[in-house]
Order: sequence, then C-alpha cells, then structure tokens
Amino acid sequence: MWFYSLSIGFLRLAYRVAAWFHPKARLFVNGRSKIFNRLQSDFAKNEEKVIWMHCASLGEFEQGRPVLERIRKDFPGYKILLTFFSPSGYEIRKNYTGADYIYYLPWDSRNHARRFIEITKPVLAIFVKYEFWYHYTNTLSKKSIPLISISSIFRNNQSFFQWYGGFFRGILKKFNHFFVQNKQSADLLIRIGITPVTLAGDTRFDRVHAITRQNKVIEVAEKFKGTDRTFVVGSLWPEDLEVLAPFINEHKQSLKFIIAPHEITESFLHKIEESVDAKCIRFSQAGEQNDASVLIIDNIGMLSALYRYGEFAYVGGAFGKGLHNILEAACYGIPVFFGNKNYEKFKEATELIMRGGAFAVSGYSELESNYELMVSRPENFLLACEVTKAYVTENLGATDKIMNYCRTLLTA
Repeated sequence: MWFYSLSIGFLRLAYRVAAWFHPKARLFVNGRSKIFNRLQSDFAKNEEKVIWMHCASLGEFEQGRPVLERIRKDFPGYKILLTFFSPSGYEIRKNYTGADYIYYLPWDSRNHARRFIEITKPVLAIFVKYEFWYHYTNTLSKKSIPLISISSIFRNNQSFFQWYGGFFRGILKKFNHFFVQNKQSADLLIRIGITPVTLAGDTRFDRVHAITRQNKVIEVAEKFKGTDRTFVVGSLWPEDLEVLAPFINEHKQSLKFIIAPHEITESFLHKIEESVDAKCIRFSQAGEQNDASVLIIDNIGMLSALYRYGEFAYVGGAFGKGLHNILEAACYGIPVFFGNKNYEKFKEATELIMRGGAFAVSGYSELESNYELMVSRPENFLLACEVTKAYVTENLGATDKIMNYCRTLLTA
C-alpha cells in the first residue's frame, strides 16, 4: 500500500507544480483548497440521508446522470452528493441542479477518505466507470456503506488481471456490486473471483435517448439550418479540422455546417474561420437572418441537442487522445463519421462500423468518398440512418437494472 500512497503524493506534487503554468491544473489545485472547511459548513445542518455519486470527469457524469436523475425522482427525500476528480467535469457541472452538493473529490489518502465520509455520511456510494480509489473504497467497506460501480468496463491488459495485480484486485473486492457494460468485463471479473456482477450495458444509451425525447429547440441553429441539408461537427480538435476544412470548402454550396469545437478558445475559433473558405458566423453573434454556410458554436453544453439538426455528423477526438461520444449523434438516426486512429476501444464505434451506420476515415479523401456513396445512393444513407437509431434503441435499459438494485438497498 505504501507505493500507492507514494504515487498519490507524487501526483499531488506534480499538479501543484503544473498549477503555476497550466490553467486546468490551477483549477484542479484551487478547487480543493480548504475543501474540508466547506464540507463541514455545508453538511453541518443536514439531517437527510445522502447518496454519493463520484465521476472522474464530464463523460462519466453523462453516464451516471440517468441514474442520478432517477434517484432524484424515485427517492426525493434523499440528498445527492456529486463529486468530480477533474476540472473538465466540475467546472462545467458545478451548478447542476440535480445534485444538492457538488465538490472536487479530495485526494485519496487515509485521512481524507475518513474525514470526507464522516462529514458527508453517505448511505450509498456510486462510482462511475473507471473510478477505483483505495482509501475511499476501504473506508466505505469498513463502515459497511454499500458501494457499487456502474457502467464499468474492463480490459484484459489492466493491472487488475495481471500476476502483480493483487493490490488492485483488493480494491475491486471492496465493491458490493458491478454493473458492467459488456460480457468481456463480466468474464474478467468472474475470472478473479468477483461474482457480484450484472451485465447491465451502458447508461449513456438511456441518457441520449432521453435527450431526443426532450426535443429541445435551439432557435439559432433552427434558423441557420432552415430547409438545408446540414452536417453537424461535434468536439472538433485541430487534427479533425485538417480533414474537415477541405470537405467544407468542397461542399459549402450544397451543405451547411454546424461546428462545436472541443475547446472554446479565441485562437481556435479564429483558426476555424481562417481554415474554411466559406462565410462563418459564431453562435453568439448570429442574428435573425444570415447567409453563412458555417455556424460555429462558441459556448459549452448544447452539443447533444445540436445533432438533431443534422443529416450527417462528424465526431472528433479519434485522431488524438480518443473518440468523443458518438451516441449523442447516433440517437438521432444519422450516419456518423470520425477519425480512424483512436476509436477501437469504444464498443459503440466498432459495432456501428460493422453494421454500416458509422465510418472511420483516414483523411479528407476517405471522408469525401464515404459521403458521396450515401449521396449518390440514397439507399445507403437510409440504411445508415436505420442502423444508428436501432442500435441505440436495442441497448436501452441499463438504468432500470441499476435502479432495481439501488431500490433494494435503499428500501431495506
């Protein structure tokens, strides 16, 4: 255990040094400043039972959100505590109205875990996907507080399943139940003697399906689209722009484009405008009428609802660190394109490619050829639309499975 504590100590030091130079690291450090004073003050008068959900970042929050909102609906007498590890989750959702208390998770040390749990007194803890913290899981177990993992996914090369992974396997054995996304994950856990496992699927399907039912109208996007065929680009990175800029220039007369960058910085917004040989307008500056071909989204939080205005979608990230959420687009029943470098660990991407609803492209030429195949042969387009929508529909239900278990715990 000493090597784990030592590695956490080095990580804390690294963030403190990075905070001098990097804004995100600064948020990470400052957000945890005097956190126990705030916790003590906020929970001093609370007399209600608390359910705690922890997410690493924004993506994990979106996976946990359907469960969080069902708990809020089904158990209105409970308070909800939501924690994040990363600024990219906390800073965007710190004002989320579906939780009563929202904080950064204090660093995982024995003292921090003990103090955090003694102050907040959760009756149930829900960790989303990859969150496995030794001291928090150990403290919850010692206090007999149920701990479950939802939308978790495991791979054979993880340390849990290696000959040297005894310490890490010990962390997993502190969980009361795992709700995993796929059969491989269930089989891996069972192989190491962890049997409280349910193959539930991915709660993101429930989340994106709920978004489509909200039918949220974004007036600026609706007026921009009009009756034109539209290509929605989500989570655009610079590497994606290199592929899309020539595509936009080629099709600016026949298509409109809605572009949501991954990071909203003035320099990147300007780069998009410079790279595209078409009239661009930013969301914040769009008026009642415009003749632009490209609408650039210069805010955060509306991407999942923007896909409804597209006949086609491109989702960024796969040329870099990893593909972003393609289910947000697929739930609207439209073909989805993305880069071909870093997508294979995302089950939905590989399965939709095999079914003909998604397309991994190596660059502009392959994006162009795949697009033309659907335009020249409408039956290909219709098939891709049917595939993506059906794929989301057939994978619904993970939230119900998790809630059935939570209901048993909370009504015991």
